[in-house]
Amino acid sequence: MKRFLLFAFLGVFLAGCGFDPLYVQKTSTKDKWYFDGKFDNYITDQMTQIKVIASGERLGHLIKNNLLDLLTPQGVPEKPKYYLYVTPVKANEYDQALRRDITATRKRIDYRVDYYMTENSKEIMRGNTVSYVSYDILDNPYSTVMARKKVEIDAAKIMANDIALRLGAFFNAKANEYENIEQKNLLKK
Repeated sequence: MKRFLLFAFLGVFLAGCGFDPLYVQKTSTKDKWYFDGKFDNYITDQMTQIKVIASGERLGHLIKNNLLDLLTPQGVPEKPKYYLYVTPVKANEYDQALRRDITATRKRIDYRVDYYMTENSKEIMRGNTVSYVSYDILDNPYSTVMARKKVEIDAAKIMANDIALRLGAFFNAKANEYENIEQKNLLKK
């Protein structure tokens, strides 16, 4: 009974805040939806038609590889409809946890990457994403280097997930746009 009340409260809360599921097909009218076991494949179909082009640095390749896993798990499309360009990564490093001799024991790195997507050589979407990561500076230099590489891998995953989510939201908005246009055309007839 307690679980039912929790899910009921959660459903009312999410409905009140304008929550709209990304991959669920709307099966009702007047912008109301319910899940009947069907998923809308429009978004995933569009995402599989994206070719990712990233900058030449290590972190750019890590972001690209993560995006390929998220967007096109079946492989890169032969004739892509969209091109996603990921610009070179900007990194700002900050020393943290200073000792009395003013040497740092921790580094924080803020990674920022800009991206844009084109369709037929026309830019249709632009954005950026940021990842904040940190690592310990250890006595063993090898351990410090490995810790830095680990946070680069983590930052690439964070940024790729953010970009993929924003692409999904973009295609969802595009699908809703087409759906609204079709509904208006049906009402005119």
